Amino acid sequence: MMKNKFTALLLSLLLLASCTLAVAADTSSLRPPKGAKVAIIVFEDVQCPDCARAEPLLQEAVKTYKIPLIRHDFPLPMHNWSFEAHVMARYFDIKSKALGEEFRSFLLENQRSVTPLNLRGIADRWAAEHKTTLPFVYDPKGELAAKVKADFALGQRVGVEHTPTIYVVSNTQRGTPFVEVVDRSQLFQLIDKMLREAAPVATKATKPARSTKTTAKP
Repeated sequence: MMKNKFTALLLSLLLLASCTLAVAADTSSLRPPKGAKVAIIVFEDVQCPDCARAEPLLQEAVKTYKIPLIRHDFPLPMHNWSFEAHVMARYFDIKSKALGEEFRSFLLENQRSVTPLNLRGIADRWAAEHKTTLPFVYDPKGELAAKVKADFALGQRVGVEHTPTIYVVSNTQRGTPFVEVVDRSQLFQLIDKMLREAAPVATKATKPARSTKTTAKP
């Protein structure tokens, strides 16, 4: 009897917590960058096997639709090298955003061969192959780690509970401007739908060329 009461209380608390999370979720960040109609936003962990499985599809979607892919760091606590890898990726972002993106993709593709012990060596070799270096101390003030933690906190506010969590987001002013990709086989269909509903992207009006024609004096 006591066990049944405890189970019922636990279920009630879990339900209350999930309802509170749903109400408190802050989805204001689920928008495409300025100048884009539609984008893909992903909260990912470079040590997550399912993130590795999703990566080729995300790259294919970006290439097909020419839309931005916005990555957010969401290293899960149970993974033993992902947090440091995300901090490294942040360092390469400083060199160039494209370099940071390539490093993340490399880790996702090769995560089975990475361990806490060889991560640094793998990163050093990768950097050398890309004509750059990873300093011995690459985050002396902890600023890069703070950015990773800030991304993780953002994911918590949004309501992210697993990786990868993928959204297709739109600049539409009608209805819901984002949708979570639950079934990845539907990704392209969701992008098509969002593109149809997206608002036109404002462009700067060009001033008419000033006429150089002169009128002859009588």
